[in-house]
Amino acid sequence: MTVQQGIIDKLNNNFELAYLEVLNESHMHNVPTNSETHFKVTIVSSDFEGKRLIQRQRLVNQLLSEELAGPVHALAQHTYTLEEWNKKHGVSPDSPNCLGGGSK
Repeated sequence: MTVQQGIIDKLNNNFELAYLEVLNESHMHNVPTNSETHFKVTIVSSDFEGKRLIQRQRLVNQLLSEELAGPVHALAQHTYTLEEWNKKHGVSPDSPNCLGGGSK
């Protein structure tokens, strides 16, 4: 199983999801081809109702602690309630370009 699929499975199995997107953005960084080190997750869940952003991110970090201790170097999180997601018209922000890491 790929790292990306493992992340998808864990999030699907542990959150009441209205929307989930897990993007492997490793290609945007100075890593070998086909790496799975940099991810962007957009999660829309009723589990985030009444929780501050830091609480939401801690839930995700705890769930993905094994991946974050191993193959995943960076995890951009966009965590929303359904109401917040609808106000954003179903669009999460683009990730910035990589600014470091040397050359390939």
